[in-house]
Amino acid sequence: MEPIVLQEKEKLIKRIAESKSKAKVAKIEAAFNMAYEAHKPQFRASGEPYILHPLAVADILLDLNIDTASIITALLHDTVEDTHVTIEDIEKTFGKEVAKLVDGVTKLNKIENQPENVKQAENFRKLLLAISKDIRVLLVKLADRVHNMRTLSYMGSDDKRLRIAHETMEIYAPLAERIGIHKFKNELQDLAFAELHPDMRKSILSRLTFLRKEGCSLVDTIVNEITGILAQSGIKAEVHGREKTSCSIWRKMERKNVTFEQLSDIIAFRILIDNIEDCYHALGVMHSKYHVIPGTFKDYISTPKANGYQSLHTVVMGPERRCIEIQIRTYEMHEVAELGFAAHWSYKQNNPYGHEGTQFRWVRELLDILENASSPEEFMENTKLEMYYDQVFCFTPKGDLIALPKGATPIDFAFAVHSNVGLSCIGARVNGRIVPLKTELENGDQVDILRSKVPMPSPTWEKIVITGKARAEIRKFIRSKQREEYINLGRAILTKTFEQAGKEYKEKDLEPICEQFQCKTIEDILVSVGDGILNRLEVLRAIHPEEKPARKSLNPLSLLRFKPKKEEASQSLPIKGLIPGMAVHFAGCCHPLPGDRIVGIVNTGKGITIHTLDCEMLENFSSIPERWIDVGWEGTGDEAYVGRIKVVVANETGGLAAVTSCIAAQDVNITNIKVVGRSLDFFELLIDIEIKGTQQLVGLITAVRALNCVHSVDRAKS
Repeated sequence: MEPIVLQEKEKLIKRIAESKSKAKVAKIEAAFNMAYEAHKPQFRASGEPYILHPLAVADILLDLNIDTASIITALLHDTVEDTHVTIEDIEKTFGKEVAKLVDGVTKLNKIENQPENVKQAENFRKLLLAISKDIRVLLVKLADRVHNMRTLSYMGSDDKRLRIAHETMEIYAPLAERIGIHKFKNELQDLAFAELHPDMRKSILSRLTFLRKEGCSLVDTIVNEITGILAQSGIKAEVHGREKTSCSIWRKMERKNVTFEQLSDIIAFRILIDNIEDCYHALGVMHSKYHVIPGTFKDYISTPKANGYQSLHTVVMGPERRCIEIQIRTYEMHEVAELGFAAHWSYKQNNPYGHEGTQFRWVRELLDILENASSPEEFMENTKLEMYYDQVFCFTPKGDLIALPKGATPIDFAFAVHSNVGLSCIGARVNGRIVPLKTELENGDQVDILRSKVPMPSPTWEKIVITGKARAEIRKFIRSKQREEYINLGRAILTKTFEQAGKEYKEKDLEPICEQFQCKTIEDILVSVGDGILNRLEVLRAIHPEEKPARKSLNPLSLLRFKPKKEEASQSLPIKGLIPGMAVHFAGCCHPLPGDRIVGIVNTGKGITIHTLDCEMLENFSSIPERWIDVGWEGTGDEAYVGRIKVVVANETGGLAAVTSCIAAQDVNITNIKVVGRSLDFFELLIDIEIKGTQQLVGLITAVRALNCVHSVDRAKS
């Protein structure tokens, strides 16, 4: 055994023996021996024996007073992925508990021929499922990432280093914060920051060094002053001053858009006290001694963060008129702040890995996002949204506390309460006042969600919400509604196609051909036809092979001549009846108006677009007649539609004013005017107007044409 390996192994065993952990040394030595034999021929990019990596991971975990199974998992975590050792081998030697933990931290090696982002998403999906069963999987994975980041400089590929640093910053550091292990979070962030922004980090560190030389006596002075003030009030406390990390300083500079010199609270002071009562007493003493900066007080003792963090935060104007941040907490709270939920093992040994409390609600929410995602990329996008958070705390009308990321909206609040509340949200009352749904919520807001009887989320909400849960639920609902539209459209297309061929359409006839078209169900076939993935004629010929392929050349207009049976007459206007539930849009190319002969074209994901029958754009759809739908105007009433006219007007004073005045006199509203051509004598204008139909348009054109300054005026259709 190499001397350095033996040295690191003995150091680990000694630490275990001296630690609070009840880890069993004999089992850990057996795990080391298995790992050593498995990794013996392997070396790290640094040139060191590979076994030093699992030894380092186990050593990092010891700071959390971890159990025997977790340390064994740390030693064996790469054996299944990189060596001949199997999960069965581990289970046989160390039992099911360790085998499941090792399997949880093992990457999916068999994801081949997939982009890097898909591999990342699939591996994270597997990790998340493992975390949901045992949170210790995440502890081992975080310790593994900490050591990998410490040795990242040995990796030769710049692209790979940057990819790992991005992944660390976006996923693993937030995960560490989620379970409250700030020690891991701070180191991961700082190491990733060094790789992603090396120049900025170097600049911040050099400024911190200068500040340290200039103000070291100031820190000591403030510590002594605070300690003395508290002692005079009969409060026994331990006071520490610490610099914020380079990454947190950079983020604050970015968020506030300020320079390093403009930051006021680079150094924070922590007051550790025996009990909660003295924490509030100490806060009162600090506020009576120093001027409080308005809006900076946060009480995380009465309202803990989701990861269990508790502390009182305040910013005051300290000695030499310097702004200083002060954190006040008990010793037990401090241990939780540093070690996260792992600190509870010191105080509560029953079921320390369970997920019953609100502390692990985020795991359940990420699993919901996983279930609702349509692709690995979407899952990762929504997961990253869910990871980052500076929290705001809001309340339901009944007084229930809802923790949300900073910048969250009433829609995010609604989905945090329950998916059904979010889907049926139509408005919100914040602190008794109706507000827009895009309003950013603030600490202490009481939010009352106004609901409809049926779910009706808007697709535009995706751009408003900031939580992954809300976005995932919205997308899931939209997809389900879109699928419903495609099913109805596919059914309408096949019904019309079969009747054109003189055949009776029976939906049960689709079942035997599902496998032929790689569809699992009849609905899948209808969706494929409605979405344009599957040609209607192929379905017809699959059921009736005698049908000739020549029908592909069918004139689209012939489909429009089809008239439904008399009992279906109520559905003869497809805009509202033939394909229920589909969105309808009026084409911007031809601006159809009541009175025009029109046709509907089904566009994937957009619903039905209405064109005039003479629109040039219809040429693009001549090869897909199944997407043409017979439509007509029905009960247009007083609705206004967008029309467009092209006016050539003389280049003279008052010409444009005369045209616009004439249009206004016809009770027509102008929505846009654009100059599209200009010569010495004339201007060519495109004018968008709100018009009720072709009859009003003809009257308008006649009136404008009568003006002396107008050379010509016509309806524009492009």
